[in-house]
Amino acid sequence: MMNNFLNQITSGDCVEYLPKLSAASIHCVVSDIPYGINLDEWDVLHHNTNSALLGQSPAQEGKSGFKRRGKPIQGWNAADRHIAREYQEWCSTWSPLLYSGLKDGGSVFLFGARRTLHRAIVAMEDSGFMLRDILAWEKPNAHHRAQRLSPVLEKRGLHDAAQEWEGWRLGNLAPRWEPIAWFFKPYNHTITDTVLNNELGAINLGASQIDGKSPSNILKFWFDKNEERFHEAQKPIALLEFLITLTTRPDQIVLDPFMGSGSTAVACLNLKRQFIGFEINPNYAQIGRDRIAQWQQQPRQTAMFE
Repeated sequence: MMNNFLNQITSGDCVEYLPKLSAASIHCVVSDIPYGINLDEWDVLHHNTNSALLGQSPAQEGKSGFKRRGKPIQGWNAADRHIAREYQEWCSTWSPLLYSGLKDGGSVFLFGARRTLHRAIVAMEDSGFMLRDILAWEKPNAHHRAQRLSPVLEKRGLHDAAQEWEGWRLGNLAPRWEPIAWFFKPYNHTITDTVLNNELGAINLGASQIDGKSPSNILKFWFDKNEERFHEAQKPIALLEFLITLTTRPDQIVLDPFMGSGSTAVACLNLKRQFIGFEINPNYAQIGRDRIAQWQQQPRQTAMFE
């Protein structure tokens, strides 16, 4: 069954297809999983909805980033307290399937949200994985959605209160970094034996230099000036290439169960790795296939990390 999925993006729910992969056949998992923060319909992973969910606030009108809104952290009612638990339950539907498919010593990199990633970590640990580190992807800029409080009060006719709360905002600080949870599948013998038997477990610092220096767990990457954007949660190809180069060798298999618009596949092609991708949204799956076809017509000659 492995050959049916190799080097292509399959449209469908990964929970349906992951059990069809051969056990211990994957070398690495790199995935920008849904964050459970209501970014869009596909990111609503709880049962508590509201008429304003995925609507638009005044602070978002006319802005290109985060066109729709999720619930504020404090929530609108007591039912919001269950969102994190339901997100963990959702992660538990696929995390054991990743464990079965990954080789001993293999790495898993999961992009996540700062306020929900801990629930994905618990689900992964409950499935047998061990957390190696949490990397910080630092971005050069970030969309800031904090709404000025004074205009809200002015609209209510509370002019004195508006003056008193001048300078205050509703929201968060600008989100300049995102966490990447780095797991590995435990091995039965020593790490050296795992490297020799599975070709996994070590990190290739020699090929992962950044500006001639060994990398830290703070990663500063952004999109190439010619890199087209297809998905509102898309990650830079160079960042994905770094993670893949750090933990895999050429021709090894990288799995992305939430492939989105195919960036992980493109990174694998650049690095001469094989890939398996699942994507539940058929439109994004087709975009990913189109990107692969375009790469095959004009393959990239060099990657940042090799």
